[in-house]
Amino acid sequence: MIYTTFAAFLFILSLSTLGPNRLRRQAYFPVLLTMFVFAAFRYKVGCDWSGYYYQYVAADYVARDLIAELNEPLWWIIVEWIKAGDLGYPALNIISSAIFFAGVHVLARRQPDPLGFLVLLFPILVVNMPMSGIRQGAAIGLICIAFAAFMDRRPIRFAALVLLAGGLHTSALVFMVLVPLATGTYSKGRLLVAAGLAIPGLLFLAGGYSTGLAIARYIGTGIDAFGAVFRVGVILVSGVYFFVFLNKKWSEKYPQDHSLVNMGGIAMIFAIFLLPLSSVVADRFAYYLIPIQAMIFARVPFFAFKLSKWLHVILPYVALMTMFVGWTLASPLFEQCYLPYDTWLFGTPKGSILKEELFL
Repeated sequence: MIYTTFAAFLFILSLSTLGPNRLRRQAYFPVLLTMFVFAAFRYKVGCDWSGYYYQYVAADYVARDLIAELNEPLWWIIVEWIKAGDLGYPALNIISSAIFFAGVHVLARRQPDPLGFLVLLFPILVVNMPMSGIRQGAAIGLICIAFAAFMDRRPIRFAALVLLAGGLHTSALVFMVLVPLATGTYSKGRLLVAAGLAIPGLLFLAGGYSTGLAIARYIGTGIDAFGAVFRVGVILVSGVYFFVFLNKKWSEKYPQDHSLVNMGGIAMIFAIFLLPLSSVVADRFAYYLIPIQAMIFARVPFFAFKLSKWLHVILPYVALMTMFVGWTLASPLFEQCYLPYDTWLFGTPKGSILKEELFL
């Protein structure tokens, strides 16, 4: 299968070239470009392909109303712009993927190992977001840039980027609670302020149309996100691992981004408590934390361990690959949404009735 083969190739490439070397540096941009092309130029691949196509078709009729209500206006502006330019529905996937990978690149270049960071994103985040949930995927890209602003202690820039991400997917606005901590002053007092802001912040989100719709659809309805318990569980384990093995080491070696990863670790542990409320809500929140998870595991080779350092380095790759293979083999939804993989780069894929079908 193309997905597991590509993931295995990326993991082997990353593990076999560990350490500062020319091949690792040279591989980063080809891997980034390949992932972008793989996600952006797919054809009828992804669980939300039809859903976003309907948004594209309906943009002429509903976009202005939604923009007037300030409900995810940036997203609808993009959709309306594509329609006005007669660019065709596939352009929506290209633009959303470009935003996602541009954000990933901004955060990756802050890492001592950009390739490892990028590779660790593929099995869960890349396949699920820019290849399916493209609106949240684009929002995650902007949140990655916001994380970089957080590391730079630029709260105004951080807040502006979070607001822009919220214009794509309302769920991103939850990160506004971190604004008091983006100044670089990481204290109990500021943590309390952030916690205090979380309550009205969540109430504000609940008042939005999309969040209200999500609550109506997902909370207390019995609708579940298939695999959410595994994805949120991996996030939980990642947070616990950080606090048990890396927290103190990180604060000493990488103080500039310790507060971000520390807050991310707390959020990873907190996400598990959202599962009883709604697996869908927990799953969506967890996706925003995967870049921080990738930061944690890509940074492991740069720390000293008393025993079995190789085990610390290799286990994240083994765990993610095992989870990914299990998902691709056991999930009927994966087969329905992602198989077969087709692309329109080389013409209309086999099975299309009309060549023009691509640009309906």
